[in-house]
Amino acid sequence: MEVIACVEKAHAGGSLTPMPKNGDHARRRAEAQAEQIREAAARLVAERVAQGLPPTVTDPSVLARIAAILTSTESASNRGDEPKTALTALDVAAAEQWIRKHVEPAGAIETTHDRPWAMVMRVPVAGGVTWFKACAQVQAFEPMLTADLYARWPDLVTEVLAVDEARRWLLLGDAGIAVSELGNPPEAWLEVLPLYAELQKGEMANALEHVGHGVPDLGMAALPAGYERLLASELPLARGDVNRLRDYSPRFTELCAALAELGIQESVQHDDLHMANLYSDSGKFRVVDWGDSSIAHPFFSLVVTFRFLEEVNHLAPDDPWFHRLRDAYLEPWGGGLEETFEIAIRVGWFAHAIAWTRQRDALPPEARPDFDKAFAIILRRAVAQTRE
Repeated sequence: MEVIACVEKAHAGGSLTPMPKNGDHARRRAEAQAEQIREAAARLVAERVAQGLPPTVTDPSVLARIAAILTSTESASNRGDEPKTALTALDVAAAEQWIRKHVEPAGAIETTHDRPWAMVMRVPVAGGVTWFKACAQVQAFEPMLTADLYARWPDLVTEVLAVDEARRWLLLGDAGIAVSELGNPPEAWLEVLPLYAELQKGEMANALEHVGHGVPDLGMAALPAGYERLLASELPLARGDVNRLRDYSPRFTELCAALAELGIQESVQHDDLHMANLYSDSGKFRVVDWGDSSIAHPFFSLVVTFRFLEEVNHLAPDDPWFHRLRDAYLEPWGGGLEETFEIAIRVGWFAHAIAWTRQRDALPPEARPDFDKAFAIILRRAVAQTRE
C-alpha cells in the first residue's frame, strides 16, 4: 500500500525531495520506485498514442511491460549484477526526465564520462552548466554522502542540486576549473588543506552514520582484515613483491595498533584528493567526486595529494613544499602531530591499495587490465613502505 500511495502522489504532481534528510530510507526507495513506474507508464502510453491505441495506463499490456521493466531491474539488483556502464539505455531516458524536473536544459545533454563505476552527463543551462552523475553499485553511497557533506560544508563541497539515493543519481552545480588545468600549483593545496581538515574534524561526529549509509569502513580496527583480503586478491605484482607484502603483515598490524593509540578519530577520507578533484571558481575551492571515500584515519587523504605533486609536478620527496603542506593541514588538528602524520602516511599507502581492491572486484573482467596499470603503481608504492 505504501508504494501505491507513492504512485498516487507522483500522479498528483509529487516528486522526489531534492535534498533528502537522513533516515526514512524505505520511504525514499518507495518514492523512487513510484517514480520509475510513473516514467515507464508515461513512455509506454506515449507509444500507444502514437500507434492509435487507447492511452490507458491500466491496459494489461502496458502493466505487463512496466512489470517486466521493474522485475528485470529488481532481479539484476538481487543477483548483484551491474551493467558495464552505470546507466542502461532505459535509465538514460529516465535520467533525462529527472534532470528536467530540476533544471531547464539550454541545449543537448551530453555524456562526458562513461566508466564502469559512474557515468557523467553535461547539462547546459542558462548562464552556465550543471552535471548529472549516475553511480554504479560499488559507490552507491556517493549521492547521500555528497548531499550530507554539501549540506554541512557548502563552501567546500561541490554544490548538490538534487539527489536520488535509490537510483544513485546526483545533479551537481558547476564547480569551476579543475586545479589540474592550472598546473596543480602547491599554493592551491596550501589554501584548501586546512579547510579540508576542518571538514574532517567536523565529520568525526557523523562517522558511524556514514558507515551505516554504506561508506566503506577502513578504520584502524578493520585494516588488518583488509590487508588479508589484499593478499588474497589477484595482484598485478611480481611474486617477490607479493611475498614482501605477505611478510610485512605482522608489522602492518603493529602499525595500525600504534596509529590507533595516537588518538586521532576516524572520519571521512576522500582517498582521491588530487588535482582533478579540486576545482577553483573565482578563487573559491570545491572538492568533487566523493565516490572513493571511506571512513578511515583522516591523514590518509594526503597520500594521494602528495603522490600527484611528486608524479605530476615532479617535486622531490624532500621538497620543502611537502613540509609546508603538511604543517598547513595539521594546523587545525593541533601541535605535535608530525610523527603521527608520518605513521599515517605509511599505513595510508596500504589502506589506499586495500580500497582499490574493492573497486577492482566490482569491475567486469575486460576492464581489469587497464585498471591494473594504475593499480600496479599504487601497489609498488605500498611495497616501498615495507623497506623501513
